[in-house]
This record gives sequence, C-alpha cells and structure tokens, in this order.
Amino acid sequence: MPIAYSISGSGDVAVLFLHGGLADRSFWAGQHAAFCEHYTVVAPDLAGHGESGAREQWGIPQCAQDVVAVIERENLDGVIVVGNSLGGAVAIEAAAMIGRRAIGVVGVDTFHDLNPHMDPAQAQELAETWRRDFSGSLDRMLRTLLHADAAPAFLADIRDRMAKASVDTVCAMFRSFGGYDMRPACRLLKVPVRCINGDLFPTNVQAGREIVPDFDAVILPHTGHYPMLESPDVFNRSLAEVAAAMTGSHTEGRR
Repeated sequence: MPIAYSISGSGDVAVLFLHGGLADRSFWAGQHAAFCEHYTVVAPDLAGHGESGAREQWGIPQCAQDVVAVIERENLDGVIVVGNSLGGAVAIEAAAMIGRRAIGVVGVDTFHDLNPHMDPAQAQELAETWRRDFSGSLDRMLRTLLHADAAPAFLADIRDRMAKASVDTVCAMFRSFGGYDMRPACRLLKVPVRCINGDLFPTNVQAGREIVPDFDAVILPHTGHYPMLESPDVFNRSLAEVAAAMTGSHTEGRR
C-alpha cells in the first residue's frame, strides 16, 4: 500500500505531522516553511486519505505502523510526533512503537481526555450515519469543531477539502473507534506529551497526568479544532517553544 508524504529540511531532529480524519497532509502546508530551517519536516497522508492507498483493515494502530514505515524509510532518529485530532492517537501509538527514536508527542486540539471510550455499537451507528448522509454529517461535525463566528470562506475551504474523503475510509475509521483504548500505548511512552489545543473543549490536564506523568497543555484563545490553519503564527510559535524544550531535554538525556 503506498503512503504519500512530503518532506523538507534536513535537521537532526524531525517533526512529523499527522493530520486528522477526513483531512490530508496539506493541512500542514504552513508548517514546512516555519520549521524546515531547523528540523526535518515530514507530513504523510494517513491510509485512505489524500494520496495514500486504502487499507484492507483500518485502525489507529495500523495507521501508526504506516507512520513507522515512513520513519524507517527516511531513517529518522529523534522524532517529535505531532498529531491533530485523530492524528494525536496515531502519534501516541507511533511514538510507542519507535521507542528511543521518539523525543516527544504533541497533540493539536486533542488529548482533552486520554481515556476516551466509544462502545462498538455506538461506533457502528456513527459509521452508518455518515454512510447514509455524508454531506449532512460533515456539516454537523464542522459546526461543533469551530467557533460560531468562524469566517465563512475559511469554513467553506475546510469543508471542500474534507468532502473529498472516501466514504468507505470514513466509515471504517469511525468503526475502528469502537473499543479502542489509547492508555496502553500512553503508558509505554518514555517521552513528554504536550498538547496545543483550542478553547472550544476543556482539557483535563490533571487526568492526563494520571496516565502520562509528563503531560501539559497550551490553550489558544478563541481557536477551534484546526489551530495550524486558524491561527498559524500563534500556533507555530507555540509549537516552536514546545519542540525546543523537547529537543533540549532529549539532548541533555543523551549526555
């Protein structure tokens, strides 16, 4: 199965960006120029999204295996894995798989709760709802993910890009949420976990620390589910600070 990805820069540390469901690697286009001077920047399309191939079995651990294949293909050693939304869970799984090659994990409007749970029957029902009414389901989802005063042109652009997603992939994605538990992978991590979240949904930092002791959050005011698109300058500054701290800690740890 082909996995498409973009790569720029040649830094010793890699920042690997993972998009969320119904998105693609173009959601991170603004981060290549911002980070490629100091880092190797990699952004793949997850299975069934963008230009990557479709999986026979779709699941978060399986997508993480695809991400690890990209890391191995590029021989990356020293990786900060950044994931938006669904990509956050994939980032956790991938970082656990690569072990000492991981420097840290950064969630982007995700990790509000590191102990989410969806019943398989509920996941199946959600998948069928999307299959019956993809367009309406997309509209309803976007209304919950962005502030009510989001610019109409921005909302239309996001919708147009997400409407290209494969219905089969979207349904398989939602079905895979049923019974998925991120905690085992979280507990394998030996690196810091941070999140850069919008303020639409509360982030339970204390609960996160009960699962990942080295956990913290940056909250961006009046920002929704896609901080890298809504407030790119603020987001890039926040991520640069987080990445610099992770890189410094990693260097100290290797001495």
